[in-house]
Amino acid sequence: MFGPRDARVRGWFLLDSYLPTFFLTGAYLLCIWLGNKFMKDRPPFSLRAHLIVYNLGITLLSLYMLIELILATWEGGYNLQCQNLHSAGEADMRVAKVLWWYYFSKVIEFMDTIFFVLRKKRSQITFLHVYHHATMFNIWWCVLNWIPCGQSFFGPTLNSFIHVLMYSYYGLSVIPSMRKYLWWKKYLTQAQLIQFLLTIVHTLSAAVKPCGFPFGCLMFQSSYMATLVILFINFYIKTYQKAPSRTAIEETPDTKQIKNGFHKDCFAAANGFLNNKKAQ
Repeated sequence: MFGPRDARVRGWFLLDSYLPTFFLTGAYLLCIWLGNKFMKDRPPFSLRAHLIVYNLGITLLSLYMLIELILATWEGGYNLQCQNLHSAGEADMRVAKVLWWYYFSKVIEFMDTIFFVLRKKRSQITFLHVYHHATMFNIWWCVLNWIPCGQSFFGPTLNSFIHVLMYSYYGLSVIPSMRKYLWWKKYLTQAQLIQFLLTIVHTLSAAVKPCGFPFGCLMFQSSYMATLVILFINFYIKTYQKAPSRTAIEETPDTKQIKNGFHKDCFAAANGFLNNKKAQ
């Protein structure tokens, strides 16, 4: 459906064979299953220092990718409406190198779930959470092998910006004295939904007025993003539109669960996409 692989990324780490990506994804799913069994009769770990370092690291990586993608696409004179894979020369390679880091960041973000397991936050390991993490790593292996630049730049640029905001929020929320200043979680949730919709519009714009970017890839990306929009809207309605349960009303702030630095009434997110979590 996609045609031959892009020869420009041949030999890049993890890209030549699909097996490493496949086995890392399998190991991720196995760790969730075995980890929950291991933690069943054990007390949860706190991991506050680990979460601060982890969230800071993801924030800085996302900031690097955001800045580098903006500079590379500006240098290459990228067309926002539709950009093919070969016309920008060295700028295309610069974009491809950043997008490799974007692909690799998806395996790093498997740690979002591992932290949930170690802290016994099983309610956070939802279908949307696992679906997003497992599929994104595999999809971006395909992107890097077939469409590593051109029209592929837009989604990661938006997502890197959202990640800068979200993971900095996560890191700050791990610090108890900072939580009273973090009033903007709902706006991040709304920004996430806007990101999905803008990515779909941008993808389909290249189908309406083509520039040589593979049509099959455009359709696949639009379809995948549509599944995230549906799951995310379901999450948003359950979290922000429905009245809180009696359990949540009776619960005191000191006993609220923390998820990656958030109280359990906060939205759940990972790698730029939000988890399908019920308000409690």
